[in-house]
Amino acid sequence: MSEFALHPQLAKDTFEITDWPLCRVLRMNDTTYPWLILVPRRRECREITDLLQAERHRLMDEISQASDALQRECNPTKVNIGALGNMVPQLHIHVIGRFSGDPAWPKPVWGFQPAQPFEQAEREREATRWQQLLASPQAQ
Repeated sequence: MSEFALHPQLAKDTFEITDWPLCRVLRMNDTTYPWLILVPRRRECREITDLLQAERHRLMDEISQASDALQRECNPTKVNIGALGNMVPQLHIHVIGRFSGDPAWPKPVWGFQPAQPFEQAEREREATRWQQLLASPQAQ
């Protein structure tokens, strides 16, 4: 895991929750959606196929763990999972809780409306909340 660095756009748009065996887990700084982002801590990784086979399996396990946590905590209508990379080339996976009444439903969240960032105290509470939720045995 040498020389991992988070892409500047991801660093700007998110805040850190925790590190799992493969991925750094981030929270999108947007109060509108429960939105986690998983970033494999691998240098110059752009595509899932850039990961070793065992890492791809680990990635799927970590995506499932994030999705399960969102479902348990937020009970969304649907969990959207995506790895687009059109704007940010560093491999990252969005895990987003969607609700039939959310502002973008049923369309994608990207570009629908500007992010509604957390205020600092709220952001700290949100980070602590997700750290606790993702520290369960399922997250290991």
